Amino acid sequence: MKASILAMVLTVLSIEGVLAQNTADQEIINLSKEKWQWMADKNVEKLKDLFDEKSVFVHMGGSWGKERELNIIGSGGIHYKKADIHEVSVQIIENTAILLNRITLLAVVGGNEVTNPFMVTEVYVKEKGSWKMGSLSFTKLMTP
Repeated sequence: MKASILAMVLTVLSIEGVLAQNTADQEIINLSKEKWQWMADKNVEKLKDLFDEKSVFVHMGGSWGKERELNIIGSGGIHYKKADIHEVSVQIIENTAILLNRITLLAVVGGNEVTNPFMVTEVYVKEKGSWKMGSLSFTKLMTP
């Protein structure tokens, strides 16, 4: 009898753990989708809140920090017009979430409209109950 109760309690706890993981995964997926929309809308205020002060950004043309990324987005230096998301996965390690997006990005860069396939790595850290982006990195794919 005690073994049955213990097994039932362990089953309930493991189900709760899986549900919490799925909820956190979905929270990160939704936040990433919102981020793409904010980038398309050049909503620097929302992005300013999302990007951690120490965040880093890696593009085909170089890497830089939060302020430069916000300036580039706000000025239209890079206009992220539309990110078509084809695949997404999330791995959560304690208070860190790593999201991978395989996307086709339509952007305007230096006045030229371009479309490129990317694998995008997004790293989020949960601080004081909210997720902050620590890194955004674009890797151009050779196939769409």
